[in-house]
Amino acid sequence: MTRAGTARARVRAELTREITEIARRQLATEGAAGLSLRAVAREMGMVSSAIYRYFPSRDDLLTALIIDGYNAVGEAVERADEQARGRPYGERWLAVCRAVREWALAHPHEYALLYGSPVPGYKAPQDTVSAAMRDTVVFARIVTEAYEAGALEPAGPCPPLPDALRADLERTRGHVRMDVPDEVAARALTAWAGLFGTVSFELFGQFDNAIDNRAPYFDHAMTLLGRMVGLTI
Repeated sequence: MTRAGTARARVRAELTREITEIARRQLATEGAAGLSLRAVAREMGMVSSAIYRYFPSRDDLLTALIIDGYNAVGEAVERADEQARGRPYGERWLAVCRAVREWALAHPHEYALLYGSPVPGYKAPQDTVSAAMRDTVVFARIVTEAYEAGALEPAGPCPPLPDALRADLERTRGHVRMDVPDEVAARALTAWAGLFGTVSFELFGQFDNAIDNRAPYFDHAMTLLGRMVGLTI
């Protein structure tokens, strides 16, 4: 690339970063449904037609924000697991759960974009899938390594699995590279859903006037979910 081309690329990258930062601030005030390319352009002092050279539509900007958000959660979870390497599998599970909660509390509007109500008229493209799976892959790796080490001690028997569910679990295991029996995969999926359900309850106010000591409750709930999978803490 020529020097001029490199300079143009740097300018484009900087403007793209500024656009997404302003858009993230809009999420806090207007919500995802109120995200507006024209409003972003006004705040930047840019004519509205110019911003479309960076993001052809509102949905393209939403997609960029969603991918950035999923990557941020994924990085937080990957970092937490790396720091917990060598510790018991249950402690690794608790570490990645805490990483999700801490990220959500620090970025509530981005969390809501990823895990809250769908944005009317928007359908996430395939481009978001690999970023969305980063955190799940980490959890799947913890469960798989624990299973291979013979370290899973599930709490109670698993109810019989319908054949249709087994087909779903087989597909899911392939996506996240979790090489475990169906019964283990079903427990793991339930625990992962329970993690995000607990975080969402805290973030969206369902624990108001019920649970004041949120961090201790969260650790207790994640310990229960981990034990259901067989990850003792």
